[in-house]
Amino acid sequence: MPRVDEAVLLQFDFDRDAVTGARHTVATCASTQGLEGLRLEGFVLAVNEIMTNAVRHGGGSGRIRLSRTATGLRCVIRDDGAGEPARFNGHSLPPTEATGGRGLWLARHLCDSFDVETGLDGTRVELTMTI
Repeated sequence: MPRVDEAVLLQFDFDRDAVTGARHTVATCASTQGLEGLRLEGFVLAVNEIMTNAVRHGGGSGRIRLSRTATGLRCVIRDDGAGEPARFNGHSLPPTEATGGRGLWLARHLCDSFDVETGLDGTRVELTMTI
């Protein structure tokens, strides 16, 4: 649910076939809101990583909502998967030999704030970036 002090810019469902188009849509929208340079690239990469996680680990699809707040952008991505174990919270970088597990870590470090809630009804990831 959007907060009272924000305007929803984008809201749609996505699946594996829509991730690339969704990434481009988010990039265009974030750019028109004033996010630019490396901060734009980092935000878009973080959103892409979370969408990819939703597809891979969250049941094959998800929902994204991008909103403008008084200070920047807030992106919420949800899926209906069984949830992630607590050890996959993005706080620790996986070992070099690991073949995955860097998406949450990257997203956590590329955005100004990052929050994950996970449980039996799926996962909700919130990313924010100040403009």
